Amino acid sequence: MLLMTPGPTRVPERVLRAGARPMLHHRTPEFSRELASLLELIAPVFGTREPVLPVHATGRGAMEATLSNLLSPGDGLVVCCNGRFGQMWVKIARSYGLIVHGVAADWNRDVDLQEIEGAIEAYPEVRAIAMAHSDTSTGVANDVAAVAGLARRRGVLLFVDGVSSIGGMPFAFDEWGVDAAFTASQKCLMSSPGLSFVALSERAVNASARATLPHNYWNFADIRREISGPKPGTPGTPPVHVVLQVAEALRMIHEEGFDAVCERHKTMAGIVARGAAALGLGQQCPGLRNRSTTVTALALPAPLAPDTVREGLKKRGILTAAALEHYQPTAFRIGHMGDIRPDDVEETMAAVREIVFEDRRGPHATRLGEQ
Repeated sequence: MLLMTPGPTRVPERVLRAGARPMLHHRTPEFSRELASLLELIAPVFGTREPVLPVHATGRGAMEATLSNLLSPGDGLVVCCNGRFGQMWVKIARSYGLIVHGVAADWNRDVDLQEIEGAIEAYPEVRAIAMAHSDTSTGVANDVAAVAGLARRRGVLLFVDGVSSIGGMPFAFDEWGVDAAFTASQKCLMSSPGLSFVALSERAVNASARATLPHNYWNFADIRREISGPKPGTPGTPPVHVVLQVAEALRMIHEEGFDAVCERHKTMAGIVARGAAALGLGQQCPGLRNRSTTVTALALPAPLAPDTVREGLKKRGILTAAALEHYQPTAFRIGHMGDIRPDDVEETMAAVREIVFEDRRGPHATRLGEQ
């Protein structure tokens, strides 16, 4: 099955083999060397010179760890909610007793700097802004650089969910001035689920020293201390074989060249966009100005149903993803990230074309236009 989903994504054979090695004890020199290699190779993918912290959890765990390590009870958080994963910040933050101020609640638009700044001005308890870079529920690519500049001017922290972008899209953690960003193993890093990675700015490290929310399993200070020694390790037992997979996947990324990887993702997004337009298909969220290059959410004209298209693709050996929430009856999502190549995207769009033309009957055929 060709996995054209927004994650988990296809794991290359070479990465699978790296994860199929006999068990390594996590306190051995061999494992320490693999972890050290991973940490060295992942920093440029974040665009940082800061240490990148491995967290033994999926991306959602990294999100919770970021909040619990950097904030205190009663702190305010401005959250950009233009997508399912923007809204996830809200749910987790409120569970910790943080005061959440949601902005950009419309999934059909990009974040608005004036709206964010207005919330910071209105609520003096705000200590941070949280957002998604690429949100797979909509296909947006939010302008992290612009929001980071605002955060610096206003003296608040910026937290970024980069789970579906870091490793496939340019991310300049240091240059943009981001304070905390995370990704996970199962998307652009083309490995199995179970491991995430967090980069912290100096401001974030200082904030963590003052923060009082509870955290134990994912204590950033403990992780930072363990990876900083002459033989890098982890506070507890990590998912050893996922570490081995990610290390190998990063070697592949650097062999291809990270700029080339980002360009490949841009090319694949273009193939989907052009193929969809040629068939008269629209974007799920047409109001977005900036779009992700790792996932595309496509809208279908009635009466062509997303289930019809997705089932047709599945019969052809291609798995795509349903749209989320109120878009589910009218749209579906194609992931093009990680190990996916332009030929895979061409194959997918050719199959979509077959299905669309098979379905063209009656007034529906007139709308789409037989050619």
